[in-house]
Amino acid sequence: MLDKPAGLTSHSCVGRVRRAFGIRRVGHGGTLDPAVTGVLPIAVGPATRLLPYLQGEKVYRGQVQLGLTTRSDDLEGEVLTTTPLPPLDATALEQALEGFRGTILQRPPQVSAVHVDGERAYMRSRRGEELELAARPVTVHRLELLDWDPLRGRLELLVGCSAGTYIRSLARDLGERLGCGGALASLRRTRALGFGLEGAVGLEALEASPPPPLLDPLAALSHLPRQRLSEPQGLEWRCGRRLEAAADHPPETAVAVIGPDGRLAGIARADGAGRLQPKLVFEAAG
Repeated sequence: MLDKPAGLTSHSCVGRVRRAFGIRRVGHGGTLDPAVTGVLPIAVGPATRLLPYLQGEKVYRGQVQLGLTTRSDDLEGEVLTTTPLPPLDATALEQALEGFRGTILQRPPQVSAVHVDGERAYMRSRRGEELELAARPVTVHRLELLDWDPLRGRLELLVGCSAGTYIRSLARDLGERLGCGGALASLRRTRALGFGLEGAVGLEALEASPPPPLLDPLAALSHLPRQRLSEPQGLEWRCGRRLEAAADHPPETAVAVIGPDGRLAGIARADGAGRLQPKLVFEAAG
């Protein structure tokens, strides 16, 4: 995984990884805006097919600037309004934050990747269109006030949330609740899809010779149940045949299938009747 610096798109980071490893097939999990830094999970080669099976909340540390609103809901955008700050202390901020914990309805920013009539919202926003984006349910698992600077009107938050949550929208809505407006000042993702900053590499390490070693895919799938195959089962698996499950699993449970050599052989789905249906088979026969 990459510790993405500010100023690069997630797509450009994928290009850097392609060049570093000389591999054409590269994908990433969880897009980061250019100004956002932090954990960007990257998969290369056949492992790109595993991205839909990764899970885990996303965790961010971000700063919110109160007293203004912008077109993009962050400090990169055009300032729309400025408002004097009301008297605020940590207690008032905590009371306001309480309403954003748990499952909430959240309206995406005008400058977002949400599709509107077949086109990304940010493309239409750049043409000056004002969009009515529907609010969507998201879940905020953790929301902690880390710091409050009343002189600057700036607070720092720790946010653990589900996929699809916009921290820019959280900053905007928090400012609205406080009656003074708010916009995201800075953001760093510290965890995504089971990966943290402690294992992320920067661009300098990525572009060193040789590049950093790749992570065993099994380490990224530690949340899944596993089944080890015998030699005969390994051949059946490579031919795409159903297998007897070694344990009971609820229907649609994803199971990591381990080949006789101890390497990941693919992903199966439990059918709820004691069988495993191949969904992703590496080194398929025929």
